[in-house]
Amino acid sequence: MDRQISKEVRRREQRRRILKAVAGTGAAALAVWLIIYLLHTEVYRKDLLVSTVGRGTLEVSVNASGKVAPAFEEIINSPINSRILEIYRKGGDSVEAGTPILKLDLQATETEYNKLLDEEQMKQLQLEQLRVTNRSKLSGMEMKLKVSHMELNRKEVELRNERYLDSLGAGTTDRVRQMELSYNVSLLQLNEDEQNYLNEQALAEADLKVKKLELAIFRKSLAETRRTLEDARIRSPRKAILTYVNSEVGAQIQQGSRIAIVSDLSHFKIEGEIADTYGDRIAPGSRAVVRIGREKLDGTVSDVTPLSRNGVIAFTVQLEEGNHSRLRSGLKTDVYVMNAIRDDVLRITNASYYTGRGEYELFVVDGNQLRRKKVQLGDSNFEYVEVVDGLEEGDEVVVSDMNDYREKEKIRLK
Repeated sequence: MDRQISKEVRRREQRRRILKAVAGTGAAALAVWLIIYLLHTEVYRKDLLVSTVGRGTLEVSVNASGKVAPAFEEIINSPINSRILEIYRKGGDSVEAGTPILKLDLQATETEYNKLLDEEQMKQLQLEQLRVTNRSKLSGMEMKLKVSHMELNRKEVELRNERYLDSLGAGTTDRVRQMELSYNVSLLQLNEDEQNYLNEQALAEADLKVKKLELAIFRKSLAETRRTLEDARIRSPRKAILTYVNSEVGAQIQQGSRIAIVSDLSHFKIEGEIADTYGDRIAPGSRAVVRIGREKLDGTVSDVTPLSRNGVIAFTVQLEEGNHSRLRSGLKTDVYVMNAIRDDVLRITNASYYTGRGEYELFVVDGNQLRRKKVQLGDSNFEYVEVVDGLEEGDEVVVSDMNDYREKEKIRLK
């Protein structure tokens, strides 16, 4: 015969089943948590380079490659047809500014220059002669003009007297008319003399200006000859190394032919190259920053080659510190050429992750973890990158190399 189970026993059995179910669920959750924890990647914050999104001015630049080259290398050409008489320096010698390098035969050039000096003196005397002639001629005309004035005044007095006598009945009408005619003739003569004087004065001034202009033109030609003669005394234009010199004594030299090369190996410039697609972003006068390792050197774009060769455009950067200790001829560099300024933009630190405008997946600090996030980046310079979309001011972004975690969506931060 079955007995009825008491309520107390049923409650204990029910509590036991509930505790078993809760314990099983807790154990399963703990196991899942342990699995996730063990599979969850961890990184130390101290091993990361983190940039805080800030707002400020961005001086936009384009990146180019560069090579260190001597700042100065000049080919010295012969300014005249001549021949070499003496050699003062040989290739490899250090030379100061103004140091004689070689001597050319200047006899014919010096003779021509002395002839021009005599011609200049002659033109100067001709100018002075013209001044004296004009002064004498104008002086004579001034004297004649004064006589005409006096003659007119005398005729005016006589006319006045005849009119007075005629009013008293002591003169005649014919006499008055005769004096009026004589006065009018003298007046016309005076006007003619005055006009002749003004015309002659203007003509004298024009002749003088022509002579002065001729002399000025001649003196420019003389100065050019003097400069050519000075250049023919072949000297180093600055402190440099003489890398080449024509050492054939007696050799005939044609005008424009190369006779020496000097190079400055203590100061340097940067010869840069950039893709021709960025050709419109670079121009002479643009500010540039050259990076050599961790060193940053300021400079200015001095010239840009107008033609594209093999898809690149060449340009030159003149450095403010052309004698910096890190500069070595042939050394490769990174060049950043500034081409625009943008105010009040979101920006983060530039690093190796940035390769140009576009969409990136960066890790953003979210509490005690890093979370992968899609970010739209814009232009940049050597310090900052413009944030177009995906980040807000104050966000912390990892800008160090995270290629080892490119498959992870979240990373635990320690």
